[in-house]
Amino acid sequence: MVKLAVLTDTHVGSVRELPGAMLKALADADLIVHTGDFTEMAVLEGLRSLKDVRAVRGNMDSREIQMALPRKEIFGVAGKKIGLIHGWGTPLGIAGRVRDEFHDVDVIIFGHSHTSCRERIRGALMFNPGRCRESYGLLTISEDMSAEVVRL
Repeated sequence: MVKLAVLTDTHVGSVRELPGAMLKALADADLIVHTGDFTEMAVLEGLRSLKDVRAVRGNMDSREIQMALPRKEIFGVAGKKIGLIHGWGTPLGIAGRVRDEFHDVDVIIFGHSHTSCRERIRGALMFNPGRCRESYGLLTISEDMSAEVVRL
């Protein structure tokens, strides 16, 4: 079993600004996943000091982050293929738009809308934990997958 802590849209200046309960969850996870809108490189570096991080850039990220991270990524965890992207446009229909970006994945983790989402579209689990100041996500992967939005 692998536990991923999922963050999106942190919009803070440093990891120290994240809630204590969230920092504990990050420390307990096997991997931190972030869908972008860190805004500052210090946040990415702070997360990397805690755990391994898989991340993509968001539309509000600094130029430094824009240059350092990809727009989207696919990676594997415990035999499952995970698509990672920030997202774009209006919140209405965002899950469908980001679903179209990936083929043959088990889960797509995205952000941008600041609204949580946990639904299946064309066979993929779509997961957005919502804006980081209000919630984060826990994605547990074994033979099955479970996605939980943890409200702060």
